[in-house]
This record gives sequence, structure tokens and C-alpha cells, in this order.
Amino acid sequence: MVTRGPTAPRASLFTKYFLALFAAAVGPLLVAGGSEAWFGYRDQRDRLSDLLDSEARLAAFKIQYFLQGISDQLEWMVQLPWSAGADERRRLDGLRLLRQVQPVMSLRLVDGAGRERLSVSRIGLNRVESGDDYSDDPAVIGATAHGAWFGPVIFQGGSEPFMTVAVAGNRSATGVAIAEVNLKFIWEIISAIHVGRTGEAFVLDAPGRLVAHPDISLVLRADDASARPLQLLRSAIVARPGQAAAGRDTGGTAVMAAMAPIPMVEWSVIVKQPVAEAFGPIHAALWRTGILLVAGTFFAALLAYWLSQRMIGPIHQLEDGVARIGAGQFDHRIRLATGDELERLAGRFNRMAGELAVSQERSERIGRLRRFLAPQVAELIERSGDERVLDGRRVEVVAVFCDLRGFTAFSAQAQPETIISVLGAYYDAVERVIAMYEATLTSFSGDGIMALVNAPVACPDPAQRAVSMARAMQGCVQGLLVDWRAAGHELGFGVGLAMGPATVGRIGSEGRLDYTAVGHVVNLASRLCASAKDREILLDRTVARAVGGTVDLIELEARPLKGFTRHVPVFAIDTQRHEVLGDRASAVIGDRELQAGAAADSGGGTIR
Repeated sequence: MVTRGPTAPRASLFTKYFLALFAAAVGPLLVAGGSEAWFGYRDQRDRLSDLLDSEARLAAFKIQYFLQGISDQLEWMVQLPWSAGADERRRLDGLRLLRQVQPVMSLRLVDGAGRERLSVSRIGLNRVESGDDYSDDPAVIGATAHGAWFGPVIFQGGSEPFMTVAVAGNRSATGVAIAEVNLKFIWEIISAIHVGRTGEAFVLDAPGRLVAHPDISLVLRADDASARPLQLLRSAIVARPGQAAAGRDTGGTAVMAAMAPIPMVEWSVIVKQPVAEAFGPIHAALWRTGILLVAGTFFAALLAYWLSQRMIGPIHQLEDGVARIGAGQFDHRIRLATGDELERLAGRFNRMAGELAVSQERSERIGRLRRFLAPQVAELIERSGDERVLDGRRVEVVAVFCDLRGFTAFSAQAQPETIISVLGAYYDAVERVIAMYEATLTSFSGDGIMALVNAPVACPDPAQRAVSMARAMQGCVQGLLVDWRAAGHELGFGVGLAMGPATVGRIGSEGRLDYTAVGHVVNLASRLCASAKDREILLDRTVARAVGGTVDLIELEARPLKGFTRHVPVFAIDTQRHEVLGDRASAVIGDRELQAGAAADSGGGTIR
């Protein structure tokens, strides 16, 4: 496929911006005349509507973000079910939440039965396992029913606004977290909003009660009659969505107002400005229009030219930077200092490049780990960022070796495509079993495979897990052997296991490192595998003792093994008793039923 380069633009961006800016500046001047009053009024109304709307949305976003942040923090407190007795960890988590989230004045944790298990406060006494019943508390009932509950606004001490926030866990056993939140932050947001000289904002709840206002006395009064004009103003805004609406405030002054909702608590943020102030500039503008008409045309041309040049340069830099990042140069950074949206866009591209570089490094790192670790183990090490478990150390492991019987003769006669196909299916089946039992695959060598259990990540009862994994391997590979033998390939499969101390870690050169094990137990498992016949799983004495009470074993005659001066005691799994398991494991390779089947077969047994 031939990749075509970007087509040349039909008109330069400079020309488009120049013409657009020139027309935008000159056009209103040319049509000023008799229509100036009307169009000026409409333009001012639209600008005012946008300004009021943006201020309202910004305030609503800040309040929503403030409440959502507290809700998210409370949700982390109810992730795990409660256990019997005091939970020191939850107490420390609660104190940490008070330290990190300043608006939260107190926190109560209630279990699934509605009993208080923990209470921490900035101003009161902390309690642990008080057992007080809060099952009928509106906060508990509301959070249990809807996941999160926000109570009405109250004023403590006649000045500080407070609200109760409750969040329930995703399971009933985790209980509910209840926090008393200081809403002074919301009052500060509303008090900081100033549109023009006298424009201001306020907040109403769903029934129309005043929640926040720069004049705190109006809120403390809690008088429905005084809030009635504000309720009517909100109704006028709702009747004209997307536009500023006219109305009167509590002092009877005509105002223009816009509104933004806060869905989480069903509040409304309303920003208003007196009409006289909002449209005062229109009257002065009519007197200046005639004088500015000629001068404005010339100035508009110069301004359009300057702005166009100022915008085109950074856009070219963005285009070049995006092309470099798209080509894989994730270390490239776009340097812009325009102080506007283009600089913020460049910053976002730079952050994207950094995140892509981190993502690429993480993918490569996981890929390296997955070469010899089970996927879930590789993900665990990558998330923790601690690879010290891969450092060299001496631990007790179960070494598992397996290979195909008759593979040398088969590889000398079969076609290369057939050999590759057989090895591919064989490796895939065995690797799935190893990953399922969370063992560590250390090497492929021809038809031979080596795996470790209990390293680098320790596991309970490694011998039992290794035996179950070996039986699952036999079941899977025997299923493949049926088809291969039907095609005329005389192959078999044997497994050898040995348990004991070994030196494990990353071994290799500077350019390549592999995780493996070295020691007597590795050599013994390899020799047992070489001595095993088709369908046989041979164990050393240590593994046999570890699983003898749960697996039926047959004690064979001691055998002379290469590299060992004495005859080595050898044990074999009673394959006749466990043949049914092999058939079922072969049928469900890749499915979780394999693990269930292996676990089900770990019942009682004896050594014979």
C-alpha cells in the first residue's frame, strides 16, 4: 500500500485568519448606523449570557468537583467487609482522610448491620467499636438505597454551613461511611464571583431554599418569603434554556441571570448582574461609533495581520511536533510560550508523549517478565515496581521437567512444517497449564520444558501444586498425542519432578538475562524426566513425602541416574486411578475447569 502525503491546502491558514479577523472587525463597523442600537443590544446580551453562563458553569463544576472528591474519598473507606474486633487499619485510614481532606470535620464508619464501628473527629472524641445503632439514620438508609446520600445544609453556631455526606460500599457487608462536611468552601466560591462591579452569584437547592449567598444573613434567615424572588428568577431561566433571563433580585433590582445545575445534589448555581450595569456600555458605544468607523477599518486590517501571524507560527510548531511524536519520537517536546490555548494544547501533547513513552516502557517491561513468569505474576511485579523477587537467592523449589518421547526420531523424519506445528501446539498447551497454576516457565529447549514452582513468588503447598500441574500437563498433551499418533507420529510424553533447595535468580550476560534455577534438585528433575516413559510422572522422595497423603503413588525400584553415584529412589503417580482426570483436563485446556478438575483430584491417597 502506498501512503500518500498530506494534500496541499486550497488556501493558506494565514489568508483564512486574516480575512476572517478583518471581516469580523470591520463588518460590525460598516453596519453600525441605524442598526447599531439593535445589534449592539443583541451582541451585548449574548456576551453577557455567555459570561454569566460560563461563570455559573465554572462555579457549578468547582462545587461538583468538591463534593465528588469527598464522595470518592469516602468510597475508599468502604471497600472491604468488616471483620470481628477493632480494625486498627481502618482507624489509621480514617485519620489519614481527615488529614488529607480538610473540609471533612468528622467521619463515622457503620457496618452492614448498621452498627457504628469507628468514629473520628477534628473537634470531638474518637470512638472505636461503640456499637451504636444507626440503621434507622437517614444517611445510612439513603446511602444503602442509592449508593450515595447528601443531606440538607445546616448551619452550626449560626455561621458555618455543614452537610452530611454518606457513601455505601458496593456490597452490603462493607457498610456505610458518613462524613460531616464543612461547606465554607462553597460559600468562598460564590463570594469570589464578581460580574462587572455589582454582579454576584447564589445557590438554591431543589425546593428553592437558599444554600449559599455572598450575604450570609440571607441564608441564615431561612425565610421562604425573602427567597421567593430568587425562586422566580430561577423559573424564568428554566423557561429560556441556553439564554440569560431577566428578572428581579431580593432588592427589587432588575437583573440578567444565567444558571448551571449541580446534578449530584440537585442544586442550582445562578449568576446575576444588574441590567443597568450590563447594558450601560451600549449607550456610550453609540457615540463612539462614528469616530471609530474610519479608524477602526485601518486598525482592523493591522490587527488581523498581526493576530494571523501570531497564530500561524505556533500552529506550524504544533504540526511539526505532532508529526515527530506520531513518528515515535516520544522524547520530543513542543516549546510554546504563547500564554493561551495553543500553549495549553502543546502542554497536552507533551504530556501525551510522556504517557506514551511510559506506556511503551511498561509494555516492554511486562513483555520481558512474561517470557518466564505467569501473566498474573508479571502484572503483579510490574504494578508493584519491585523486581527484587527476581534477584539471586536460595529457596526451596519444585523443579518440573517434561519432554516428548520419540521426538528425536520424529524430528529426523518429519517435514519442518510438521515439526514446527507439533511444537507450537505442544508449547501452547503446556504453557497454558503452567500459567494457570502460576508456576514460572524458565526455558524451552527443543521438546524439553523446565518450570519452577515456589519461585520467584512463594506459594502454599508447592509440591501439591506441582503434582497437580504435572497431571494437568499429562492430560493436555495426551489429548494432542491422540491426533499425532493418528497421523503416524509415534510420540509420547513424560514428566519428572524433584523438590529441594536451589539457587534461583536472573542469570545471563549483560545483553540477555533469564530467570532460572541451578542446583542438585534441577539435575535430579531432569534425570527423572529422561527416565520417565510415556504417560509417566516420576517424583523424587521429597515430593512423594510431601504429597503422599493426598495422591496415590507407586514406589518403583531405585534407579541409577546419570550424574548420581547412588541409586535414586523413584516414585510414580498411579496413572490408572487418575486417567479420568487427564481426559477431562485435555478437554478443557485453556478453561478454568482445568484448575477445578486438578483441585478436585487432590483428595485422599496412599503410597504403595
